[in-house]
Amino acid sequence: MRVSLELKKVKRTGFLPTFLCGGILAASFPVINMAARTEIYLTQQGSPLQILFNANWQIIAMLNVLLVITGTCILYNTEYASNAMQKIKSLPTRAGSVFLSKVILTIFMCILILTIEAVAVTFCSYYWFETGNGFLIGLCKNFGYELLLMLPCITISLLISEACKNIWISLGIGVICVFTATMLPSDNFNLSLFPFAMPFQIFTDTNIEQVIRYICTAVAEFVVICLSELVFIKIRREFE
Repeated sequence: MRVSLELKKVKRTGFLPTFLCGGILAASFPVINMAARTEIYLTQQGSPLQILFNANWQIIAMLNVLLVITGTCILYNTEYASNAMQKIKSLPTRAGSVFLSKVILTIFMCILILTIEAVAVTFCSYYWFETGNGFLIGLCKNFGYELLLMLPCITISLLISEACKNIWISLGIGVICVFTATMLPSDNFNLSLFPFAMPFQIFTDTNIEQVIRYICTAVAEFVVICLSELVFIKIRREFE
């Protein structure tokens, strides 16, 4: 199942507008926050990226995770609403190919919203702060790190949406997981490995060893969840 076909499926749904509008909303937060409280942030010590991420990323990350949950619910709702999942099972396609295509499509949309947010952070940095020569490299590192930490959240959200035929059940589970993630202590490494909590981590506040541990864990969770989806498909077919 190609990603282009998945993109055609969602053209008449709210999938693309959801990510686009949500990305713009998240990107507007640091701009509005800086405009409203300029003096507070200009007196703080640290690099522009560190100040901006510390002040805004928790809200931005929560919006990003909610976007992922909403988007994944929309992706599978289109399949179940028209009984497309039953038709797909009769086609000569590999198990998990539909899931993998949806994962890739969601990752592309996350890259889009992170790019929009990166533009907003860049604007704030150049407009209100003095940036050094390594600013763009630091910006890419920060947002690349955030994209990697979103991978487990993307896959687990898609797996939940695939398991629940009712969109409101999968959406409700996702929202509960988000609010659970916001209540977990950020300084506890083990609890912060919860897939919905990992996107709240900030690159600038983390030492390199911890960054490597988070990246390795995120990749491992991504692979495990993808493999779990294959097991889930086989188990569900046994009971259908």
